[in-house]
Amino acid sequence: MFVNDKVLVGKSETTELNLLLSMANRHGLITGASGSGKTITLKVMAESFSDAGVPVFLADVKGDLAGTALDGEINENIQQRLDKLGITEFDAKSFPVCFWDLYGEGGHPIRATVDSVGPDVLSMMLGLSEAQEGNLDIVFEVAKDEQLELIDLADLRNTLQYVSENRAKYAAKYGNITTQSLGVIQRSLLALEKQGADRFFGEPMLDVKDFFAHTTDQRGMINILHSVKLFENPDLYASFLLWLLNTLFATSPEVGDLDKPKMVFFFDEAHLLFNGMPSYRLKRIVQVVKLIRSRGIGLYFISQKPTDIPDEVLSQLSNRVQHSLRAYTPSELKVVKVAAGTFRANKAFDTEKAISELGTGEALISFLDEKGAPSIVERATILPPQSCMGTISESSRQKVINNSPLCGKYDETTNRETATEKIATIREEATQKAAEAKQVAEAEKAAKKQGSAKSGKSDSPADLITKTIGTGVQRGVTNAISSTISKIIRNLLKKK
Repeated sequence: MFVNDKVLVGKSETTELNLLLSMANRHGLITGASGSGKTITLKVMAESFSDAGVPVFLADVKGDLAGTALDGEINENIQQRLDKLGITEFDAKSFPVCFWDLYGEGGHPIRATVDSVGPDVLSMMLGLSEAQEGNLDIVFEVAKDEQLELIDLADLRNTLQYVSENRAKYAAKYGNITTQSLGVIQRSLLALEKQGADRFFGEPMLDVKDFFAHTTDQRGMINILHSVKLFENPDLYASFLLWLLNTLFATSPEVGDLDKPKMVFFFDEAHLLFNGMPSYRLKRIVQVVKLIRSRGIGLYFISQKPTDIPDEVLSQLSNRVQHSLRAYTPSELKVVKVAAGTFRANKAFDTEKAISELGTGEALISFLDEKGAPSIVERATILPPQSCMGTISESSRQKVINNSPLCGKYDETTNRETATEKIATIREEATQKAAEAKQVAEAEKAAKKQGSAKSGKSDSPADLITKTIGTGVQRGVTNAISSTISKIIRNLLKKK
């Protein structure tokens, strides 16, 4: 709930746990075991940000966040929780929602050009090695220098083939290009297409400014990425979110510290973003996490364990909600100990012990105070969401999509001259030049032959014999034998 210009997330027996809007862009972390209540916490926070006039982006991997678009209801369980929390003013209502879908099925299509995605993120999507990524970098450089626009996967595929055909030409300038690496990239592209990712690449490209929309009553739009199908391909899911983060960073101007964020971005299943990530790519993410705060964007990572997040990123996440963790093995006990160590201790309870004892809907919470310092951890009960909980019908989803101001903006793909057409033109021109050169050579040969005939000059017997032998050479007689026979015949003719 958004109350008194604060995001009320939960309450302990004595304290309200409020997230201050002015500190919301200092990023955050929501962790806990499956079924512990992370999704409810995310939903409560997203609703509150919307009421505060802050647009939100989140990925719906199970389809149960879509209910945010529908009015909630106060059932018996919710009433019991409200009574426990001492909350008397609670409105069950809907929130402004815009559905998005990479595949264009459960929301407005999201598209990007191959050029805008770039070789780094595309390499992650394709699962390339460092050497293969190096070859892809060269392909992008060639495309840039020769003004070959890479819009969709067909453009990239044709450019890969074009570079392969002209490896010798480009190797001196760009470095070694191997057919093996280019072949792996081509096969990986085919696998990516089978996942349906070809629908992501193209135009019109997403304008991320559409994520910053507000309603007429100044509530922030909750942008929900329908990710049920996308989540079946974890690498594509993680790569897509990484591209989106980089795009938001690159297109958002510096604004410094604001009274409230311009936008809040939730990364659900955040561990997928970092699985097997090489150090050079992790450095880039750490840099974005550090700098995007000054651009008015808050990032909130959701995962099962704090250890799912690299330490370099974890150190930047100041607002924390820890749901229960179940610990039975030594490694699990270690995770609980690490999680407890990230909070300022509360003398009223043992933090490490509390993490294992928390019930569903309970959490340990520590938010930044007015001075930007972490508050002492509190054991709290999370508020219930105000909107509908769970999935919605296809007809309800379609109604939201059809009533969206963006309806029709991204529906139809556009086509224009890109790398595919330009490469086809280059090949056609090369073929035509080769044909013209052949015709010129044949014409010159014919002209010489005709000129020789007009001069009346006849071949000598020796020349005729040599030509005859030359024809024999073409039929299989060796040069050495024909030369010897030619000399013998010339000597005989001289004696005569």
